[in-house]
Amino acid sequence: MAFQKAVKGTILVGGGALASILGLSQFAHYRRKQVNLAYVEAAECVSEPVNREPPSREAQLLTLQNMSEFDILVIGGGATGCGCALDAVTRGLKTALVERDDFSSGTSSRSTKLIHGGVRYLQKAIMKLDIEQYRMVKEALHERANLLEIAPHLSAPLPIMLPIYKWWQLPYYWVGIKLYDLVAGSNCLKSSYVLSKSRALEHFPMLQKDKLVGAIVYYDGQHNDARMNLAIALTAARYGAATANYMEVVSLLKKTDPDTGKERVSGARCKDVLTGQEFDVRAKCVINATGPFTDTVRKMDDKNATAICQPSAGVHIVMPGYYSPESMGLLDPATSDGRVIFFLPWQKMTIAGTTDTPTDVTHHPIPSEEDINFILNEVRNYLSCDVEVRRGDVLAAWSGIRPLVTDPKSADTQSISRNHVVDISDSGLITIAGGKWTTYRSMAEDTINAAIKAHSLKAGPSRTVGLFLQGGKDWSPTLYIRLVQDYGLESEVAQHLAATYGDKAFEVAKMASVTGKRWPIVGVRLVSEFPYIEAEVKYGIKEYACTAVDMISRRTRLAFLNVQAAEEALPRIVELMGRELNWDDYKKEEELETARKFLYYEMGYKSRSEQLTDRSEISLLPSDIDRYKKRFHKFDADQKGFITIVDVQRVLESIGVQMDENTLHEILNEVDLNKNGQVELNEFLQLMSAIQKGRVSGSRLAILMKTAEENLDRRVPIPVDRSCGGL
Repeated sequence: MAFQKAVKGTILVGGGALASILGLSQFAHYRRKQVNLAYVEAAECVSEPVNREPPSREAQLLTLQNMSEFDILVIGGGATGCGCALDAVTRGLKTALVERDDFSSGTSSRSTKLIHGGVRYLQKAIMKLDIEQYRMVKEALHERANLLEIAPHLSAPLPIMLPIYKWWQLPYYWVGIKLYDLVAGSNCLKSSYVLSKSRALEHFPMLQKDKLVGAIVYYDGQHNDARMNLAIALTAARYGAATANYMEVVSLLKKTDPDTGKERVSGARCKDVLTGQEFDVRAKCVINATGPFTDTVRKMDDKNATAICQPSAGVHIVMPGYYSPESMGLLDPATSDGRVIFFLPWQKMTIAGTTDTPTDVTHHPIPSEEDINFILNEVRNYLSCDVEVRRGDVLAAWSGIRPLVTDPKSADTQSISRNHVVDISDSGLITIAGGKWTTYRSMAEDTINAAIKAHSLKAGPSRTVGLFLQGGKDWSPTLYIRLVQDYGLESEVAQHLAATYGDKAFEVAKMASVTGKRWPIVGVRLVSEFPYIEAEVKYGIKEYACTAVDMISRRTRLAFLNVQAAEEALPRIVELMGRELNWDDYKKEEELETARKFLYYEMGYKSRSEQLTDRSEISLLPSDIDRYKKRFHKFDADQKGFITIVDVQRVLESIGVQMDENTLHEILNEVDLNKNGQVELNEFLQLMSAIQKGRVSGSRLAILMKTAEENLDRRVPIPVDRSCGGL
């Protein structure tokens, strides 16, 4: 058995596209400083993409069926799998890729959204004199710079603050962070620096100020992970790779090698998950890049194969944007149980995580309430007591499975490798496992190098360093202005399109519907508080979106930002997709149900909804109960013990507020715990108790009733003598 361990760190890369952070003049200086002829020449060796646009999924399926034999077949459509496909096809190899779900549907869309070398890994490398961890950090820092360069629309540098609460920690962490800059070398994004207490609070005003000594700020990259993964897949498709999502590998094909008499893997039996159709895809080399499902494919090859994957669950939560500054992250280097927690601005929200707990491999990981509360408690430790960290402010939560691996050739088979491992079985199946998001490209390069050597394929060196991903080549920091000027889009929507699609944003803008308003002229939003527009649904289908879940979680990121907003947008998304994909009513209902289940279980809606149930305790002071009863009875004028839509409409009309019946029904339904079409006094008190405890926030009914009560109380009766008498 051949085995190769990837420990390279010698790739030369260019600088990151930092204009959005550094400003145009600094950006130009950075580019001059960072331009490296090695990657320029490498990129120029690659011919132009064979397709101006990625072929349709139907065309890709025909290619998979009709090609007599591919050079490379990649199983897995995550970052590493798509990276392998791109690396192979740009070397001139006939390449195919199949994914049983959607591109980036697994771990690759559920990350911390950082492109980083790993400060904690460098700390371990120094403390334990671990050369492997050092090389991994060095390689990751090189890859960080390359990724910022090739996808500037999807990534940017992010300053991250390390608050210091003990004087002795200041020099300790300062040395460590400076070493991080030093290891990055010419690829250092921007030099780290120290802040005084007052300056730290200026940059991060919601920080816990008691005992704060100061802070250290360093730079790493941040990206839109699912869109980045998709960009890699689309780029591979444009260069000629036959890529297809919703294609499940049922079994591996084998044939006998006439020279050795041994069985060799020669392809895979694939099943179209959407239609049930099965066919064979033959290839000289098959690559297993399935992340947490690594061992499943390995056992297809050899049922006695030793398991090498040790899955670990990492939970993240999303909170409102006001919890963090717009352009400054926070690192908690030592949580109560020794883990590391990041607290970062992302997509105008705040993302916090992650946990690290052993788990079973599953296609549908669920965030636990225990992990959500652990993250919230750690966040509370670092935020000012003026900021109430509420469970009800968790807008979304998810769990991603890290595919940590053991080295199958190591004497200590229990030792987890933090680097990636390339393993070649006796039958020629190549497995790439481990590693991290940031190093997907170098992992792919090592994998294809191993494939070329093991299967005697004819191909040159890797050409992906400096190769722009879909949308990156003609992107500029001011591209969104042209979208506003040329198409009449809102500035916020234009910025979002430019940051999501890069130079392809114009194609989305061309599909945008007329609003019928004076401004914006085009761009009907899917949901009011987010800049996603209906045209993105139509364009998402061109990007291989097949289901409503694809659209709310990976073409747009609504499900990762706010599960309630995603649910609100679902009916319209399904309607638009149904129109494009010719869905009948049954299919539309099925898509709605599947997407709602996804939001409920995988994106934290279940945990959120369980904060208020018909079993919730009422823990209110007697004075609070009296106050809330009075508020309730202003709506329940007939003393029925419950309120209905009619009661709410009557009160709203009395204070001059109009609200349509459907909206009122949605508002009451959020609090109607026993689902009998009315809100009873007990349910209202349960709601107010949950709000006081911080388990629920943003309740529309609670805010509406409080506002109505205040308006009613301000209405002072006019004396008869001032109303010109009376009868």
